[in-house]
Amino acid sequence: MASTPLTLILFITLSSFLLHLSPQAQAQAPAPSPSGPLNLTAILEKGGQFTTLIRLLQDTQQLTQIQSQLKSNSQGFTLFAPTDNAFQNLKSGAINDLTDEQKVQLILYHVTPKYYSLSDLLTVSNPVRTQASGSDGSWGLNFTGQGNQVNVSSGVVETPINNALREKFPLAVYQVDKVLLPMELFGAKSPSSAPSPKSSKTTPEIPSTAKASGAPSPSGGSQNDNGVAERNVGVGVIFGLGLICMGVLS
Repeated sequence: MASTPLTLILFITLSSFLLHLSPQAQAQAPAPSPSGPLNLTAILEKGGQFTTLIRLLQDTQQLTQIQSQLKSNSQGFTLFAPTDNAFQNLKSGAINDLTDEQKVQLILYHVTPKYYSLSDLLTVSNPVRTQASGSDGSWGLNFTGQGNQVNVSSGVVETPINNALREKFPLAVYQVDKVLLPMELFGAKSPSSAPSPKSSKTTPEIPSTAKASGAPSPSGGSQNDNGVAERNVGVGVIFGLGLICMGVLS
């Protein structure tokens, strides 16, 4: 019976210790990270200068496509986001003159089907495929740089990557100050579309209209005048031969 109070005291002491420890353990436990789909629009809106890009992403329905594919794409995505000033610096009509399909291709050209950190972009093998790339390897981007500076080139324009709006897998969003114009849409025209060179002739041919109207010949007279003179000479020769024959017969 003497052991009962001791057991009770130990139980009360242990319970008090556990109650005192539990709040500390709960305080030290990490809070659960918020879950939910990535909001690309919110990322761009937070940047404050991507109104035109957001509108094009919405008009081409690529905003929905990218956010939907982020759920299933194990490689992630990288978006190069031109600023509003980048679009304003384009030639007039550069975007509006594109067809709906070409606008989709232009937007997809700014997205790679893989997540790249800035350090990754310094070591990639060029050209890097984009969402617009086909099986032939066209519609690619080239990256160069040194240290912390990375440049991206489309073959038509080149611009540095100035700011990371988001750099965390599965989505990286980088600000660029120029619209990445693909060669396939904005490159130089193919040689076949150039006019064929004119053939050079040492002696220009006289037009048929000039021949018919008696245009001046190189000697100064017209071709009709030369013909009349030749006929007059022929008639004079025949007339002279006739006189000679009459004199012999007489």
